[in-house]
Amino acid sequence: MTLDQKYLLKVWIAAGLWMVVIAIESTKYFSAAQTSRYLYPLLHFLFGITREQFRIWHFYIRKTGHFVGYFILSWLLFRAWKATLHLPRLSAWAIRWATVAFFMSVLVASLDEWHQSYLPSRTGTVHDVVLDSIAALTAQIVIFIRLRSGDRTARETPVSA
Repeated sequence: MTLDQKYLLKVWIAAGLWMVVIAIESTKYFSAAQTSRYLYPLLHFLFGITREQFRIWHFYIRKTGHFVGYFILSWLLFRAWKATLHLPRLSAWAIRWATVAFFMSVLVASLDEWHQSYLPSRTGTVHDVVLDSIAALTAQIVIFIRLRSGDRTARETPVSA
């Protein structure tokens, strides 16, 4: 196996494993009722929050989990597609990689919420798909800014003799 093939396998395994994590989090074991059983006692002990305060915090913790999860998925998929879809010229960023990574993340989010709509302890909502899509898009914007600023720095740095 060549180094390129090993790298390709590594980036796709990382993306695939992250999708498995998302699928596991989509089960009844990670419903709001289940996570509150563990989070409320912890947050009550650490910060003394009341049940009413916890409802608000729990909502934001779960939505932050959505955002972070799909941000990471989109980032991992960008890496995987960059390694898979080679371009004629060497480039740090390409719209092709970002687009495929974004839409694949949206597909995973849609399938995740669709799956949850069939579980009695879960609710599949379009709002969560929108949040997940915003996270995926944000990841692609961050990647674009980071990689483009890196390209500019490399071009502006004079080559020493």
